[in-house]
Amino acid sequence: MTWSQDYHPLGSWLSVVLAAAPLVVLLGCIGFFHVRAHIAALLGLAAALLIAVLAFGMPADLAARAAGYGAAYGLLPIGWIVLNIIFLYQLTNEQGQFQVLRDSIATVTEDSRLQLLLIAFCLGAFFEGAAGFGTPVAVTGAMLIGLGFTRLQASGLSLIANTAPVAFGALGTPLVTLATVTGLPLEDLSAMVGRQMLPFCLMVPFWLLVAYCGWRRTLAIWPAVLLVGVVFGGTQFLISNLHGPWLAAIGSALVTLVVLVGFLRVWKPRDIMHVNEAPLAKGDERVPTTDAAHVTEHEDAVVTDTGPVSAAAMRKAWMPWLILTVIVFLWGVPAVKATLDGIFKLAIHVPGLDMVIMRVPPVVATAAAEPAIFNFNPLSATGSAILLAGVLSGFLLGLNPAGIARSYGRAFVMVIPSLLTIAAMLALGNVTRFSGLDATMGLAFAATGVMYPFFGTMLGWLGVAVTGSDTASNVLFGGLQKVTSEQLNLSPTLMAAANSAGGVMGKMIDAQSIVVASTATQWFGQEGRILRYVFLHSIVLASLVGVVVMLMAYVPPFTLLVR
Repeated sequence: MTWSQDYHPLGSWLSVVLAAAPLVVLLGCIGFFHVRAHIAALLGLAAALLIAVLAFGMPADLAARAAGYGAAYGLLPIGWIVLNIIFLYQLTNEQGQFQVLRDSIATVTEDSRLQLLLIAFCLGAFFEGAAGFGTPVAVTGAMLIGLGFTRLQASGLSLIANTAPVAFGALGTPLVTLATVTGLPLEDLSAMVGRQMLPFCLMVPFWLLVAYCGWRRTLAIWPAVLLVGVVFGGTQFLISNLHGPWLAAIGSALVTLVVLVGFLRVWKPRDIMHVNEAPLAKGDERVPTTDAAHVTEHEDAVVTDTGPVSAAAMRKAWMPWLILTVIVFLWGVPAVKATLDGIFKLAIHVPGLDMVIMRVPPVVATAAAEPAIFNFNPLSATGSAILLAGVLSGFLLGLNPAGIARSYGRAFVMVIPSLLTIAAMLALGNVTRFSGLDATMGLAFAATGVMYPFFGTMLGWLGVAVTGSDTASNVLFGGLQKVTSEQLNLSPTLMAAANSAGGVMGKMIDAQSIVVASTATQWFGQEGRILRYVFLHSIVLASLVGVVVMLMAYVPPFTLLVR
């Protein structure tokens, strides 16, 4: 028995309003009513289940299975990443290494603006390219807290910075998936996204710094900011157009990181801006720049001496993060991932859900059954790479197995609310996907006619805001973008790529990423503040992507970029 989705069971507009209701409940509770994230997620999930079953006619057992499937995906791989990166952070923090790390970064530059570029933008782009799925925000948020940034700054700025490389994240997974869904050539999609994102690679470093410290202080270091944008954007453009999506983010991040560090050896800002000099947003507050007070409550804590940082101490402080970088990169290599999956991997076809629900035209060209396969791959999961890095670092830092286990237990207790939130968020996303609520919203965007290049881009933004993943958004709306663009005589490659390019700006407001950020910065229960901080940035940047796509669709000479 199969069940076919019905996208307008109550007429066009009422169906669209109901389809949007779970997202409104979720974001409204977090952003405006200050409800804790896990409660808001459960309320959004309840709304989605009720609307899917009562209004859209989805059988209740299918809705329950879809929610369970989403919750499982929320725990593995995403929750597994969050748990283990917090473990690594806690481990280094308890051993006093973040104080040393902060002092060592000051040997490259004492300027907090340049530290933000190095960590949030460059290092974050590397982790996005290597792993994706919340890893860059978790790592950079934790590191920025260690450097003395406020919790709102560390959370919000990490989210803003994690935009330019997202379409090429996890070794190009979003675009590889998009090519599979649409049947369009992967090389063409990669090149198109590289062109669409080029102005934003130049823009985001300036945007990030302005959000942190304002225009005047940003322009005071404009040579470094411009250099980062030009090098990152140019490298990503060349790799995406000449090679493909696989190394576009990683390659750009590494080149930019090396160039920026080299540049800072010969150029210094006239005035150094320390982290405690940045203006605070409403509701923000400073936290102590030393973490020692927070880690002396248990037997494994170590308090480091203040004073000059020796080369040996510097190597020791950076060692966990270098191990993490190497292992995460290796885990992302297809051959390594295939080898680990060959040792153990279970592809679980969800009973009663896999290939039972039919997506039908006009969302897809021909009716197609929705797969529901949960990949239980504990060996090749990125979170396992982070766990291995943490365990190895613990031993190298002098801890015994019992000490490492105690640190892991403390990290687990800390992230329990976040794991519940992430599971509920992904359950909500799966219910909207399998019930057709997402497609109903997508069809409303598709009915915008000549303005479709703009609103089709915003559809990608909406997809990521709902699902938390550029890959998932491409799965949801890639086929719709292709079908609609062909009907409107637009380039299918342009609009399919726009789905992914617009989606990257939705990454900063999806509830999953916000929870990852709040957990990494240990700002539990403050997800609403983070959402309010980044929401306008997300909307404006996504709209600007839509304007770029409109220009490429209709206005010479930009139309030449589509050919």
